[in-house]
Amino acid sequence: MPTYEYQCDACNHNFDEFQSMSEEPLKKCPKCKKAKLRRVFGTGAAILFRGAGFYETDYRSDSYKQAAKADQEASSKAANNSTDGTSCTNGTACACAGGKGKKSESKSSTT
Repeated sequence: MPTYEYQCDACNHNFDEFQSMSEEPLKKCPKCKKAKLRRVFGTGAAILFRGAGFYETDYRSDSYKQAAKADQEASSKAANNSTDGTSCTNGTACACAGGKGKKSESKSSTT
């Protein structure tokens, strides 16, 4: 249930009221008892989902998603073009490029 801000035009009394969205707006000021009360539309707070399963980045704009996808595709193409399969970035042989490099494995035997 949201909190609504009200202001009385007669006495300038400001207060917040916790109400259901389906309830009618208040009309009578609790301070001066005149029917000059109006609901004020404030800036409000941004919605942030916190906890498991909700992330701020889940609701990105379409332009952001397209730019991120293009950036990811460009970086994966660059990685594929620069890997010859003989060594990793640290200079050691590995099997990271489709098994072309050599990788040493130690096997333990159980007796």
